[in-house]
Amino acid sequence: MLQGPRPLVMGILNVTPDSFSDGGVHTDPVFVGRQMMADGADIIDVGGESTRPGAVPVSVQEEIARIRPVVAALAAEGAVVSIDTRNAATMQAALDAGARIVNDVTALTHDPHARAVVARSGCLAVLMHMRGEPATMKAHAIYDDVVADVHRELAARVAEAEAAGIARESLAIDPGIGFAKMAAQNVALLQDLPEFADFGLPLLIGVSRKAFIGHLSGETRPARRLGGSVAAALWAMQQGASILRVHDVAETVQAVRVWRALAQLS
Repeated sequence: MLQGPRPLVMGILNVTPDSFSDGGVHTDPVFVGRQMMADGADIIDVGGESTRPGAVPVSVQEEIARIRPVVAALAAEGAVVSIDTRNAATMQAALDAGARIVNDVTALTHDPHARAVVARSGCLAVLMHMRGEPATMKAHAIYDDVVADVHRELAARVAEAEAAGIARESLAIDPGIGFAKMAAQNVALLQDLPEFADFGLPLLIGVSRKAFIGHLSGETRPARRLGGSVAAALWAMQQGASILRVHDVAETVQAVRVWRALAQLS
């Protein structure tokens, strides 16, 4: 499900008041999710806690209250739903409501029960690289070689997941663009994405509207970074990304279709 003949498009559906780009925008998140499905999203990634730099955690109870009705409604309509959370109880609640993928920015390390939830359910899981917590991660953006260091740390997370009983074929990896990385480090990772091919796992890339695009383009407003986001997503696709995590589903789907047609890919 996480890898196919073309990159999958994962639509970002934040059910939060404080996400960096679209916090508080979606007054009817189920309607927005339906629109993403109509626009061609392969996966809807539902999140109830912001993990932007400096974000303040919310209680697990609040997170579950935000995401459960949205996950249940979209799953009932046939959506492949991913739950964007680092909390095991939220993972379980979302899986019980119909989610099929766990997408954890801490690679199943934040909650000691997370790996057991994923292993027991047999669901798919995305392991993302991050250091520290959302509130502190900028202080951890110190690397000898960002590509080599992220590769090594992701390899450790994959090994830990397998040791916990999670099948390797159920995993995907994400180098965590924008998470404990500065702009130049994000660029280095994107330029060297083929270095992650030796995992033999689907590679998820989330660049949509992120600060490094503003750094490269000069656009300070996240909602105005569509052009840069699509450009970076197409670059990632050419470098081997299997899944593109985006806010702007219709525009990304169209861009991928046109690029593949011009490249004469089926």
